[in-house]
Amino acid sequence: MSPSSLLLLSHFPILSLLFFSLLSPDSAAAVSSFSVSNSPWGPTNSTNLVSKNGTFSAGFRKTSSNGDSYFFGVWVTDSSDKFVVWSIFRDTPFDSTTQFSISSKGELSLTNISSNQTLWSVSANSNSSSPQLVLNDNGELQFNTWNSFNNLTDTILPNQPISKISIMEKGQFRFVNASVLLSGFNDSYYTTTAIVNLTNDGQLMLLDGTRLVASDYGKTDRLRRLTLDPNGNLQLYSLNSTSGRWRVVWQAVQELCTIRGTCGANAICVPVGSNSTQCVCPPGYKNNTGTGCTLKSKYPSSSGKFLQLDFVQFGNLSQNSTTLPPTNFAKCQSTCLQNSSCVAFSYKFTGQRDCINLFAPLYDGYWSPATETATYIRVSESETDTSNFTGMTQMIETVCPVRLSLPPPPNENKTTARNISIIVILFSLELLAGVLSFWAFLKKYSKYRDMARTFGLEYLPAGGPRRFSYAELKAATSDFSNIVGKGGYGVVYKGQLPDGRAIAVKRLRNIGGGEAEFWAEVTIIARMHHLNLVRMWGFCADKDQRMLVYEYVSNGSLDKFIFPAHTNLNENINKEEGDTNTTLLQPPRPLLDWNTRYRIALGVARAIAYLHEECLEWVLHCDIKPENILLEDDFCPKVSDFGLSKLTNKKDKVTMSKIRGTRGYMAPEWVIHREPITAKADVYSFGMVLLEIVSGRRNYEFQRELMESDEWYFPKWAFDKVYIEKKMEDIVDPRIIDEANDEAVERMVKTAIWCVQDRADSRPSMGKVAKMLEGTVEITEPPKPAIFCMPDE
Repeated sequence: MSPSSLLLLSHFPILSLLFFSLLSPDSAAAVSSFSVSNSPWGPTNSTNLVSKNGTFSAGFRKTSSNGDSYFFGVWVTDSSDKFVVWSIFRDTPFDSTTQFSISSKGELSLTNISSNQTLWSVSANSNSSSPQLVLNDNGELQFNTWNSFNNLTDTILPNQPISKISIMEKGQFRFVNASVLLSGFNDSYYTTTAIVNLTNDGQLMLLDGTRLVASDYGKTDRLRRLTLDPNGNLQLYSLNSTSGRWRVVWQAVQELCTIRGTCGANAICVPVGSNSTQCVCPPGYKNNTGTGCTLKSKYPSSSGKFLQLDFVQFGNLSQNSTTLPPTNFAKCQSTCLQNSSCVAFSYKFTGQRDCINLFAPLYDGYWSPATETATYIRVSESETDTSNFTGMTQMIETVCPVRLSLPPPPNENKTTARNISIIVILFSLELLAGVLSFWAFLKKYSKYRDMARTFGLEYLPAGGPRRFSYAELKAATSDFSNIVGKGGYGVVYKGQLPDGRAIAVKRLRNIGGGEAEFWAEVTIIARMHHLNLVRMWGFCADKDQRMLVYEYVSNGSLDKFIFPAHTNLNENINKEEGDTNTTLLQPPRPLLDWNTRYRIALGVARAIAYLHEECLEWVLHCDIKPENILLEDDFCPKVSDFGLSKLTNKKDKVTMSKIRGTRGYMAPEWVIHREPITAKADVYSFGMVLLEIVSGRRNYEFQRELMESDEWYFPKWAFDKVYIEKKMEDIVDPRIIDEANDEAVERMVKTAIWCVQDRADSRPSMGKVAKMLEGTVEITEPPKPAIFCMPDE
C-alpha cells in the first residue's frame, strides 16, 4: 500500500465527521450502534442512532429552529412532528461543544468540552470488552445493563415496565405511582388503580386486573404512546401510519378546566371546544404577567360590592377559604363584607345553604354548569365592570313607567263637572292603553322566557356551538347541492366551512310541533363531551329555517356496513308517513370484521352509559338504531341524532305524551300499559342493535324470511340458539363466522339477551352493560325473553 493511501486512511475518521457535518438534520447518517470506535459523538456530527425496524431514532435535537441549544432524545421516525418519547436535558439544554463518548473503562458520558464538565454518565457494569449504545425496536435506549425504560420522562411506550413508584413529569404536573395526577401544589385531580402495562392493542392494564380500553382497541398495526401532556392531562395516542399524525384514543380527565394549576392566581378557566381551554380574568380584575390576574382598584376595609359569577368555582384550599355553617344568602354576604381579608364568597342554591368565604389569592377557578355554584367576587364601589359569567338567573325588569302630561287649562272658565269629566276620561284612556301594552308585552316575554328555561338555552356553555346564519350555511353547502342523506326529519347536506372543516348540515323540514325536539338536540349535545358522541359545531335558527351543523363523519352510518342487502330504515319510515322522498342509494361498503364490530358495540355502550350516568342531567336518547350510529375513517363509532331525546333529573321517571323511537327497537313499556319510561328503554334498543351487529341482519327481516308467525320473536330465537339448541354459530353473521371469537360472541349475545328482557327492572344499567362487554363482570344466565310484537297502527 502506498504512503498516500495510508495517509488517507489515517484521516478517514476526520473526513467522515466532516462529511456528516455537511448533512442537513433530515438527511443525517443512520447508524445501528454507538461504541468506542465512534467516539466522540456531538450535535455537529449529523448522525442518528436508528432501531433495526426503523421505527425509532435517537440523537441530538435543537430546542428551537435558531440558536445553539441542544438536547438528546429518542423520537418516532415516521411521525410528522418527530415526537420525542424520551430525553435528557430537554429543559436545561446544552451547546454544540457537548458530546457523547465511551471511555476505555466502558463508561458512557456526556461532557461539555468548553467547560470540561461531565453533565451525565452511565457505567457499563459489565465485563464486556466493547460496550455499545443501541436503540431497540421497542424504543428502548440500552447501554449494557442500563436502559431508558427504567428512567421515565413524560411518555410510556407499549410493553414498557411501569414501576409502582415511578414518576412522570411535565412542567408543574406529575403522574406519581402510576395512579395519581398531581399539580405543582401537590393537589390531586385524578386517581385510578395503578397502571402496570400498555399493550400493543390499546389496553391499559391495571394492578387489580381491570383494564382501560382505547377507542381503537384491537388494532395492533399502529404505534401507541401514553403521554403526560403540558396541560396536565394523561392521554393515550395512536399513530396513523399514512398521515404520520397522532390521534387521542383515551384521556384521563374529560373536563380540562378541573386540572389543578391550569390558570394562575385569580384567573378563571373556560373550556374552548372539547380539547382546549383559555384563562380569563373576572370582572374588576386585569391580566397580570403569565396567566394570573390582579385587582384593578383596591377597596377600603369593610366596604365594596359583589359581582355575581354564575357556574364559577375556585379551588377549596384550606389556607385560602373558610366553610361556614349553613346560613342564608344575606348572612353569607355580610360575613364576607365584614372581613377585610375576604375577597369573594361562594354560595350554592341547592337548599343546603352552603357558604364558603374565599381569601386572596384565588386558585384553580373554573366555569362549568355542573358546579351548581355561584361565586360573588368583591370589587370597589366605583368599579364599572359588569359580570361576564351570567346565566338566566336574573329576572328582567318588566315595569315600564308611563308619563302623563295634561294640556294647560283653557283660558275660559269651565264648570267643575266638565273639567273633572275630561280629566277622568283622559286618565282612564291612558291607563287602559298602558295596561293593554303591558299585558301584551308580558305575555310575549313570558312565552319566550318559559321556552328558554324549558329548553335550557341559558346553559349553553361559553365557547360552545356557534349560531350560523342561513346565508353562511347556504354558501358552505354550495346552495345545498351535495345531498348525503334524507329522512322523515329532512335532508342532510355535506359542506365545508371557510376554515376548511367538513360539516354535515341537517336541514329540518316542517318543524311545526317539533320545535321542542330541535332545541332539545341543541342544548343536549352542546354539553356532551365524549369520544363516542357526535360533535355539534353549531345551529341555525333564522326565521323559519332550523338546521343543525355537525362534524362530518365520512363513513356514514352503521347500517350501511352490517346489513348485506342494505335498506335504509328512514326510507321505510318515510314511506309509512306518505313521504315520496327517500334516502340516496349508497355504493356497497366493505364488510366489517369481527374485532371492528366488537369495538363499535363497546364504544356505543360507553357513549350511552355516559348519557345515562355521567351527565349532570339524565339524557334519554329514545331512538338507538344502526342509522343513528356514525363511523369515522377508522370505524370509531359516534352516536348521533338527539332529536327524540328527553332531559330530566336522574331520580325522576319520564312520562311522554307520544310514542318515540323506531319500530323494531322500541321497548315494550312504550306501547304496553303506557308505563313510565326510564333509561332501561335505551338499554332495550341497544340490545336489539347488539344482536343485529352479531347476526348482520335486521331483527324484523328475520321474521319475514324465516317464518310467517306471530309467535316468532328475534330475542327469543337468539335465546333458544344459545341456551336450548346450543348452536351459538347460527347467530353469527355467516360472512365472518370463520374469524369470530367464540368467547366474545357469547359475551355479546348474552349481554344482548339481558338487555331485551320484557320487564324494565330486569335489564342491567348501561354502565353494567359496558362492563359486561369488556369482560370485567361475570354474565349469569338470563331469563328467557317474553314475546313482544309492535302492534300495527
